[in-house]
Amino acid sequence: MKILVTGGGTGGHIYPALALIKRMKAMNDDIEFLYVGTERGLESTIVPNYTIPFKALKVEGFKRKLNFEGIKYNLKTIGYFIQSIRKSKKIIDEFSPDAVIGTGGYVSAPVCYAAAKKGIPTVIHEQNSVAGITNKFLARYVSAIAICFKDAENQFKGHENKIVFTGNPRAQEVADIQANDSLQTFKLNPKQPTVLIFGGSRGAAAINKTVIDHCQAFVEADYQVLFVTGREHYEDLSEKWKSSCGLEEEHSKVSIVPYIEDLPSVFASVSLVVSRSGATTLAELTALGVPSVLIPSPNVTEDHQTKNARSLSEAGAAELIREDELNSSKFIETVNRLMSDEGMRNDMAAKAKQLGVPDASDKIIHLLMTLLNG
Repeated sequence: MKILVTGGGTGGHIYPALALIKRMKAMNDDIEFLYVGTERGLESTIVPNYTIPFKALKVEGFKRKLNFEGIKYNLKTIGYFIQSIRKSKKIIDEFSPDAVIGTGGYVSAPVCYAAAKKGIPTVIHEQNSVAGITNKFLARYVSAIAICFKDAENQFKGHENKIVFTGNPRAQEVADIQANDSLQTFKLNPKQPTVLIFGGSRGAAAINKTVIDHCQAFVEADYQVLFVTGREHYEDLSEKWKSSCGLEEEHSKVSIVPYIEDLPSVFASVSLVVSRSGATTLAELTALGVPSVLIPSPNVTEDHQTKNARSLSEAGAAELIREDELNSSKFIETVNRLMSDEGMRNDMAAKAKQLGVPDASDKIIHLLMTLLNG
């Protein structure tokens, strides 16, 4: 069997695809994969590290601002899109896949469009509660639409018969991780209540500033703090912490690090997570059953992180704080309240677990098999 996978631009599109490939290989090592991404997206460096054959297309996104420069750029983008459809058809003819799955990002558009037009079973996977422009475009052409949030159902008007709730493959990849001693790596006690605060792989300036502003409260707290700054902010923030609250080494309950390679292992070992509300993060938190304080990024398309976060907060699995509320006392009051109430955290953890989809990859594989055998 041959499966062509496409998706790129951000980790939110790439890692679910890799998790699905990993699961399919575990079930049947004879499956042959080809990954099609962009020339300069993250996938061009990440995917080859997994020894997955990779081909690149030149695809760009459209500018939303329609001034002269924006229109000129979009005309060039249309040209790239037409060229990438031709190249996609050539790649598909050479590889001859049995099925195609697209996990989002601009590169999915020409590949999935070309595959669908050739009559190849094609599935798109929408990770967010608000569908991306690429998946909205592809909905009319593909065989099925896999979603992770029930709120996404109304994003595909007229194609409801194609929608299948599967969840995010990252959930299945991390679901079996148990509490462990990973906190020792950061000179923290694995047996002590701990809050993990991070703003994504690159860090989030607003969250970072708020943590520094409240550093004294964290120093005086009766719980541990693991603060992930993002690599480019680490040195500056370490200096700011030092000038505001003294040396980090003086406070054995506080650890400041630039980046954590294996976040799910740490998620499974902490009492509370404070983070943005990207789709992959929420898939991991719910699969593991971890209570959280979610601070959605306001700088995303159609404010989809807020909608993602609401799916958890309205279920009682998380608390939602808007970024514009960070300059109030709400942030530290919320963290302190939850860290002082183990019963409330346990209740949130149970509700998070109920929202998790620990067999998400298997659901997508079943969908693909149904299409292939149908």
